[in-house]
Amino acid sequence: MRFELMRPHQIRDAIARDVAVVLPIGVMEYHGEHMGVGMDLLAVTRVLDRLEAEAPDKIVILPPFAYGAASYAVAAPEGSGTLHVDAGRIAPMAQDMFLGLLRIGFRNIHGLIHHQTENFAAGMPTDLAFRFAGRQAVFQCLESERGEGWWGRNDMQDYYARQSAGSDPFNWVRVHPLMTPEITAIYPFDHAGVGETSLMLALAPDVVEMDRLAANTAWYTASAVEATAELGERGVAAILAHLRRVLGV
Repeated sequence: MRFELMRPHQIRDAIARDVAVVLPIGVMEYHGEHMGVGMDLLAVTRVLDRLEAEAPDKIVILPPFAYGAASYAVAAPEGSGTLHVDAGRIAPMAQDMFLGLLRIGFRNIHGLIHHQTENFAAGMPTDLAFRFAGRQAVFQCLESERGEGWWGRNDMQDYYARQSAGSDPFNWVRVHPLMTPEITAIYPFDHAGVGETSLMLALAPDVVEMDRLAANTAWYTASAVEATAELGERGVAAILAHLRRVLGV
């Protein structure tokens, strides 16, 4: 279900069924001469297209956020297409958005990102901005609904039991990497190399021009010559299995 197409009765039904609401998060960044600058976002949105086709009434997909903190670590912006927005400016916007979703009534909100997530436990600017924003939005919502001191009241004495059972309010907003360490242990994680190029050959072949590989000069694109749609499909299968678990689809 696409949020922008839903009518209010469908939104109320999704809230009642605690359907997962998913925000695709990406950046616009140079991915070699052979591949579209929206690769990080397309990896997320195209995988969600497949998941939605499997379970059309079990996830709500929000319009994607495409303007993350790409950084200029890979390439300067001039002529490359890299579009960087400072994470400090993203966080307040993301907090307002998450708080808005909570006020609508959703309590099963997920961000999904594929950019600089090889060290997701430590975090990088874009995912940290959204993770911080999610926490802040939950605190703001709880204090608005329950008042200050809500956690310390006696009716919260079973908080830890509820937390272990999965009903922790701090699970209302979560951010996940598209590829977990378990996935990257069996599938190549790279930047515009064999792994990402294969993913795009499987998910978005229209944004890959393999005949332009010779125009690449950067080290990180060297392995892209080995990319195949078949390898990409193996990565997609692993990602879908991960998403089914975390989204409860």
